[in-house]
Amino acid sequence: KEENEKFGDKEEGEADEEEEEKKKEEEEEEKKKKKKKKKKKKKKKKKEKKKKKKKKEKKKKKEKKKKKKKDRRRRRRNESEN
Repeated sequence: KEENEKFGDKEEGEADEEEEEKKKEEEEEEKKKKKKKKKKKKKKKKKEKKKKKKKKEKKKKKEKKKKKKKDRRRRRRNESEN
């Protein structure tokens, strides 16, 4: 009878241990998911920033080209007047 009780206690203790381990694993999974989400968000933000920068540079380039064209026209006009 005593052996049975000891065995029962042991089983119960193991069950608690397993439950704690399971809980710990779930918490770690949750942490990993959060970290991954944060990383993804950061990556997305970086991508957006890069896209914005590229767009700005493209606009700048376009303006420069426009200005150059305008200057050329002006010069030609001036030359033809002289």
